[in-house]
Amino acid sequence: MKIYETAVRKPISTILIFVGVIVFGLFSLNNLAVDQYPDIEIPQIAVITSYAGANAADIETNITRVLEDNLNTVENLKKMTSKSSDNFSMITLEFEYGSDLTEAANDIRDAVSRTQSLLPDDVDYPTIFKFSSSMIPVMMLAVTADESYSALNKILDDKLVNDLNRINGVGSVSVMGVPEREVQVNVDPAKLDAYKLTVEQLGQIIAAENVNIPSGTIDIGNNTFNIKADGEFSDASTQLGKVVLSNRNGRKVLLNDVAEIRDTLEKATMDERVNGQLGVRVIIQKQSGANTVDIVHEVQRRLPAIAASLPGDVDIELIYEGSQEITDAIGSLSETIMYAFIFVVLVVMIFLGRWRATFIICLTIPVSLICSFIYLYAVGSTLNIISLSSLSIAIGMVVDDAIVVLENITTHIERGSQPKEAAIYATNEVWLSVIATTLVVVAVFLPLGLTGGIAGQIFKDFCLTIAFLILGSLAIALTLVPLLCYM
Repeated sequence: MKIYETAVRKPISTILIFVGVIVFGLFSLNNLAVDQYPDIEIPQIAVITSYAGANAADIETNITRVLEDNLNTVENLKKMTSKSSDNFSMITLEFEYGSDLTEAANDIRDAVSRTQSLLPDDVDYPTIFKFSSSMIPVMMLAVTADESYSALNKILDDKLVNDLNRINGVGSVSVMGVPEREVQVNVDPAKLDAYKLTVEQLGQIIAAENVNIPSGTIDIGNNTFNIKADGEFSDASTQLGKVVLSNRNGRKVLLNDVAEIRDTLEKATMDERVNGQLGVRVIIQKQSGANTVDIVHEVQRRLPAIAASLPGDVDIELIYEGSQEITDAIGSLSETIMYAFIFVVLVVMIFLGRWRATFIICLTIPVSLICSFIYLYAVGSTLNIISLSSLSIAIGMVVDDAIVVLENITTHIERGSQPKEAAIYATNEVWLSVIATTLVVVAVFLPLGLTGGIAGQIFKDFCLTIAFLILGSLAIALTLVPLLCYM
């Protein structure tokens, strides 16, 4: 028994199946993430290493070449480039398209760990950085302050960053241009020489004094408590100056005797200003596949409460948010799809001239769209400009198969056949032609969605959504249309 015959002879089962498809499609639509573009993963990974105080030649010899020798063993590596500059090394690894970047990142991490013992002692551990469209910020905030400016780092970390990081879908919240505290010990060379001390000795003494030391345990009844000696400085301007450096002729030599201590801010490498006033920038990034619109709306909902908990001189301003642009673009495309639907209905009505036939034909459009939402949800895609563009383009194609089947069934009925038998035999006459025509259209779009490179990633949703939409319309034309024609 063929599929169209089964659909006609078992109408209840067919209707229940399509009701289930519609319910699952609406569920998929409701849970689809909304974004401007599909996720695009560039097959490149960067290894970034910082070594403060080293020049470009030292970076090249001691870091870049050492890492390159070990990173050459990573599988599927297409090309490796490096850049060595003062204090900084960056190695970019490009992989073949289709490579598993998660596995590649693990291989890189293993290679970097093998070189750790070969790198200079003071070098920062290399950072592994993957490139993806999900790294584009979804929101940027500007924070300004007057008296509280020097403490913005701690204020924002406690009151803003921690709260925003707990929002579902937020990948990271970073702060740029924030002032960092710096305790400066400005040594007088003449005094240092007079007391026969060196800068290295000062550094060792300060490091030894500024530590918390575990001091064992103490038993009280059935409980055991850990004991530690708190040696870290809580007030650098007073406690640090009283550090004893040595004894000279029975007199203690304090740090204050040979140096001036200043509790200040480190020299800014970035001058961030908001309306001419010193400030910092807060950048919010989302997790891959997260709903940009929902994240922005949730951040905007929480900001008033966060702002109320900050000191009075701290102001938060919105620089950029990506939801409005996405909402406008998707709203425009949704309107286009609606106009396309209306025009298809009018054209079908003009040429068929029957309301019942027009209703049956046009019913395939929303059902096919719902099938495409199931595909997008199943593959973890998003509702974006590319996927909605494919729907607006293909909306006129989905009625072709239904029109062919409907017109042949109508012809058999007009010749005197019973509606039920006409639905079966008329569909049997055209099913092969309908499938062949549909597969030709699918064959045009499907290869475009399977191409490699960045273009393939961009148009994957476009082509595969059209293909799935047309295949869904084929299934509807061979099952639901014959069923509705005799009911």
